[in-house]
Amino acid sequence: MMRSYINLTLGIAFALLVMASCSPEKKALKNFKYGKFEDVINYYQGVLNKQPNNGKANYYIAESYRQSNRIKESEKFYSKAGGPGVNKDSVLFYLAKAQEANGKYAEAKQTLEQLSSDATIDNMRDRANKELAGLDYLEKLGEKKSYYRIKNLEALNSNFSEYSPAYLNGELYFTSSRSNERIYATTGTPYTDLYKAESQGANVDVTTIKPLPEFINTPNVNVGTITFSPDGKTMVFAKGNSGKRKGANDVDLYLSRFRNGQWSEPTQININQPDSWESSPAFSADGRTLYFASNRKGGFGGLDIYTAQMDSRGRFSRVRNMGPDINTSGNEMFPYVSENGKLYISSDGHPGYGMLDIYVINRLNGKTSVENLGQPVNSTGDDFGLFLFKPDRGFFTSNREGGKGDDDIYTFINDDPNLKVVNYYLQGITYSLKKDSTREILPNTKVSILDGRGDVMQDFTTGNDGKFLFRVFENEDYTLLGETDGYLVKRGKYSTSGKSIPPESLKELITNITLDTLLVLDRLEKNVAYRLKNIYFKFDKADIEPEAATELDKLYEVLIDNPEIKIELGSHTDSVDSEDYNQRLSQRRAQSTVNYLIKKGIAPARLVAKGYGESKPIARNTNRDGTDNSEGRARNRRTEFKILEVGVREEKKEPVDDDDDKYFKTDPNKTDPNKTDPKDGNDDH
Repeated sequence: MMRSYINLTLGIAFALLVMASCSPEKKALKNFKYGKFEDVINYYQGVLNKQPNNGKANYYIAESYRQSNRIKESEKFYSKAGGPGVNKDSVLFYLAKAQEANGKYAEAKQTLEQLSSDATIDNMRDRANKELAGLDYLEKLGEKKSYYRIKNLEALNSNFSEYSPAYLNGELYFTSSRSNERIYATTGTPYTDLYKAESQGANVDVTTIKPLPEFINTPNVNVGTITFSPDGKTMVFAKGNSGKRKGANDVDLYLSRFRNGQWSEPTQININQPDSWESSPAFSADGRTLYFASNRKGGFGGLDIYTAQMDSRGRFSRVRNMGPDINTSGNEMFPYVSENGKLYISSDGHPGYGMLDIYVINRLNGKTSVENLGQPVNSTGDDFGLFLFKPDRGFFTSNREGGKGDDDIYTFINDDPNLKVVNYYLQGITYSLKKDSTREILPNTKVSILDGRGDVMQDFTTGNDGKFLFRVFENEDYTLLGETDGYLVKRGKYSTSGKSIPPESLKELITNITLDTLLVLDRLEKNVAYRLKNIYFKFDKADIEPEAATELDKLYEVLIDNPEIKIELGSHTDSVDSEDYNQRLSQRRAQSTVNYLIKKGIAPARLVAKGYGESKPIARNTNRDGTDNSEGRARNRRTEFKILEVGVREEKKEPVDDDDDKYFKTDPNKTDPNKTDPKDGNDDH
């Protein structure tokens, strides 16, 4: 049942201890500590039979119901909870949550207003105000038309619990407690196993229902949500909560591969942590990202949604919390990514009807919003585990009133006339340039795509064709970061602004649009000059102008991305004025660029300033007839960098924080260029 799985995900593992020597109350408190909530409820219910208003007994019964995912039953006990050591703010907050779960929104509003007024802890006042805003959100949500039609999948459901459906190749996989005789002491319900049945969409052949093999379904262990890679060759599922004390931290994700017509022995994946719980996994539509729920340290609440990148060997890396736009101080779990790239989650922390609700994550112009799917998909019960087997229809789970068992699987159809969506993809090729400027494909290049905030969204390693592919969104700015052995780490910019397809032109439910780009990497070679564009200086000066600063910021990124290199910054002039003057001016300009980078935080030991004056022209300053060649002089006035050493690992210095912008000015110890001959022609404007 759902409460069994919630406790799997929340990691409420407990011990089977011998406590005969303890007093009944001490034994009850130990049972509470180790999650044996049924025993706690039974003991304190006996106390309430004699003392109905005992605040402590009411508190522990209420907490036991809540922590075993039966918050509806906790309401009347929270209303009488109290006594020494009981936090009044917490009692009021969870009383309001219980009232919401029972559909008593007016009473919940009164309770939250009381908490907002009387709270002794600022955090609880903030949570109360957020819940109040959520109740206002529900009123507006009720005014919005729903296009969902739902139906209980009665043929599949039993008197027990069925939840978290996943559809693959004509088979429906789900979790159920239907055939277990052993009882999970936390909830007093049977342990859960994984099952499958032949199915054509929502038409399930119930005669084919059977449990998955025993090497996946372990006796006396809860086995939870399952997900498959798009090609159907990789399975990841959650397993844990054995009920043994030494196995307290045993809720983990397992991976199995389909080889030679059968699934391999499952193994734990490398993102599991010994002191946290990982659960409700879901693959992205391209199979390269795994979404999952975890209560590991550093999150925003109980359970948060995380992502991890999977490589071709089934190894995971770049575990990333999805952030406060999606995660709350409550619980977020059961992620699912549809074919159209939409992320769905279940949460009890976002504005909802009282318990877990299903939400869709919308992304527009780089911003994320969380939208409650509303009724009839959501109810005052737990609603979770959504899965789409077509763009407009699928499954979800609910333990709402009127079901056949505890948790039941429901089907739905979405008749929204505006359901049509566009998937945008960015594909490209990694190249290098040969000395003759022809392109050479770069295989085995790691390419990362960063969002507008600089956060890594996804990684891709190119094959022999040098190609990479990323899911992108309309009206957003991205950075591509490429790296491979023997080449400088390279950044490239890409924007989808102005590339959107008008919605009125769409004919299909899903339209895929592929955009193209290139990423050219430079060889990691010493003493090869790379020209910096737009490094301009005002007439007869060496100050860094805003246009030049923008270009130097790109060089700063190169130095940060390639911390092993030491470079020379060389400045060149044309032939106007004397060689001596041009030499001194170019040195000041080179030093000015170096000073700018030092101010940004680059270690001085990694930088060398070198003025070349007019000694290394790359074009003629004058034409053959002696007339001025303005284009040639413009080409000669340039700033370049070249790699002097590879293998330097200087630590990045903190940027200088001063107000006089001294590194933007000419060194006062040098000759003032404003006092020199005004005939200098090194004005790049």
